[in-house]
Amino acid sequence: MATLRERIDTNLPLDEAFGFVADFGNAVRWDPGVASSERIDVGPGTGPVGTGSRFRLGVRMGGRVSPMVYEITTWDPPHRVVLQGAGSGVSAVDDIRFQATPSGTRIEYFADIRLRGLLRLLSPFAGGAFATIARNARQGMQRALDQRAAAR
Repeated sequence: MATLRERIDTNLPLDEAFGFVADFGNAVRWDPGVASSERIDVGPGTGPVGTGSRFRLGVRMGGRVSPMVYEITTWDPPHRVVLQGAGSGVSAVDDIRFQATPSGTRIEYFADIRLRGLLRLLSPFAGGAFATIARNARQGMQRALDQRAAAR
């Protein structure tokens, strides 16, 4: 298991930062480790993003793209969203917390990633790779949020 924690400060207001990040359909726009992202529970009568919303992500892993499905399990706008994800040989819980600051928003991003099946044998060696993935995602999120703030 790898536990990752990242912090981001942005000038984007709380509601806008929450709306953008909590909708994992936007993950491809801020996480360079995500090749594709889409909401998959949409259809006639589907409401806005919230508890039970589901997303399919194509996650870059070792030179290939692996599918993962995430579902929102906790929805407390604009302060917290928790998503549980599962894919081939990996599961994750992403807990993202938002706090208003005098200049915008602070985001605390926690992720618990577990390798399953035969991949779990690689867990002792995966910490550095997961740290790089987290750093790249933080930098990508920072850029995307700052661009949105600058465009206001």
